[in-house]
Amino acid sequence: QLQLVESGGGLVQPGGSLRLSCAGSGFTLEYYATGWFRQVPGQEREIIACISSNDGSTYYTDSVKGRFTISRDNAENTVYLQMISLKPEDTAVYYCAAVKNYFCSGPYDYWGQGTQVTVSS
Repeated sequence: QLQLVESGGGLVQPGGSLRLSCAGSGFTLEYYATGWFRQVPGQEREIIACISSNDGSTYYTDSVKGRFTISRDNAENTVYLQMISLKPEDTAVYYCAAVKNYFCSGPYDYWGQGTQVTVSS
């Protein structure tokens, strides 16, 4: 089955860290630009980071620059989002998505199921 499988969400205190994983199943994720999105209830889903399909170019939205790092491990067929210095406003459902293109642009071919990240003391 062709799908993206996410893991790594959870509850963390402000200032803490989490690493989210997005594993490709049934296809080679290396050939897809992959983005991380997040959505808060009542708000639109926003893209927060992207990694290109070939040269590893990255994009970050301003609110996460310097705190989040997107990377890929082609041997593991996985894209990661390392998050540090987490803030309560980072609380959201996080999704990954992949598109067979150089960089992130819709429509995406695959979406993960979403993983909840809650930053709270």
